[in-house]
Amino acid sequence: MDKIRVVGGAELNGTIPISGAKNAALPLMIASLLTEETLTLDNVPRLADVALLKRILSNHGVDQSVDGKRLGQNGLAGETLHLTAGNIVDTTAPYELVSKMRASFWVIGPLLARMREAKVSLPGGCAIGTRPVDFFIQALRDLGADIDIDAGYVVARAPKGLIGNRVVFPKVTVGATHVTLMAAALARGETVIENAAREPEIVDLAACLVKMGARISGAGTSTIHVDGVERLSGARHAVVADRIEAGTYAMAVAMTGGDVLLEGATEDILGTPIRVLTDVGAEITPTNAGIRIRRNGAGISAVDVTTEPFPGFPTDLQAQLMALVSKARGTSHIRETIFENRFMHVQELARLGADIHLDGQVATITGVDKLKGAQVMATDLRASVSLVIAGLAAEGETFINRVYHLDRGFERIEDKLGACGATIERIAG
Repeated sequence: MDKIRVVGGAELNGTIPISGAKNAALPLMIASLLTEETLTLDNVPRLADVALLKRILSNHGVDQSVDGKRLGQNGLAGETLHLTAGNIVDTTAPYELVSKMRASFWVIGPLLARMREAKVSLPGGCAIGTRPVDFFIQALRDLGADIDIDAGYVVARAPKGLIGNRVVFPKVTVGATHVTLMAAALARGETVIENAAREPEIVDLAACLVKMGARISGAGTSTIHVDGVERLSGARHAVVADRIEAGTYAMAVAMTGGDVLLEGATEDILGTPIRVLTDVGAEITPTNAGIRIRRNGAGISAVDVTTEPFPGFPTDLQAQLMALVSKARGTSHIRETIFENRFMHVQELARLGADIHLDGQVATITGVDKLKGAQVMATDLRASVSLVIAGLAAEGETFINRVYHLDRGFERIEDKLGACGATIERIAG
């Protein structure tokens, strides 16, 4: 099993190209099930989750092709993926595939909308919380679907097609907003989605669906209107830049010092993390090419942060921020409100010398003067990269085990950091 070796102490200087967002690419790929024509996606990140979703879509009969690398193309540029669901041969998404990645459950929306039936295994994914599918099921029932749970599968039917309706989520949910948006695009009549997620990835999916012929307004607000159409066509769409990757590398620079251009990142997708990074002591400068981040070595300041749905501070950057403030002057507090089990990285950061105390969903981090390299273990996707950030500032060598978690969401992280001066390498297991 592969591991990552990091030797701390080097500043980061240079340019890091920000990949397409995994959390946007996955629903966009699933949207290909809504049309018999070809959906072409540019800037698709090369990640383990993307590769797995390709397998799942193939199981449904989606033809796929990837453009070859062009002369002079950046080796870290995303790929162009062509998806054609001309004939859906199977409306069942089996346990052995869906259990490996919970986002694959989202195929239930497009399959039900287009084929009027779907049988999808209850999902798996990271062990960071229960994340039930109740909201998905209720939303599809609101659109007229008959749904049963049978032997670990959600069996959904809409023999006469889905019908537009008012869908109100009890709490903000990104996944169910994605699924409802896709299903409503082919429903008869108008659907109003209230308390909808506002993430940039929702806006990106809506933009792609509009290119395909959907009638959608309000994406990016808490109320989305969808006027259903009979059919959708093919389109071409570029995946939005990954705000979580951009925020992660920004925190790495704030941790180590240095000066890095996050190529392709924008202020509007980052939002609240820019303010938090400024409070920590980083200098953030938007440019035509991306966002430039610097820290001049004056030290890291403590902060108090609560994770919230967009535009609040994202739970997917909580572990990275915790690593960063482990060397801050003073005491920081991080309150996790999204997932109940998202502090599994605390014990691993403690192995590097971090001083962290947990009280329920609140972590109190007392900054230390130095961290020391050690053997640590990744417990989930975002936790794994927090250990990389800590290792970049630790004395000596840090070895991060179980990096398959890292490969699910960060494209060639060792190459991107290495190009900016970090001593980091992948060791084959």
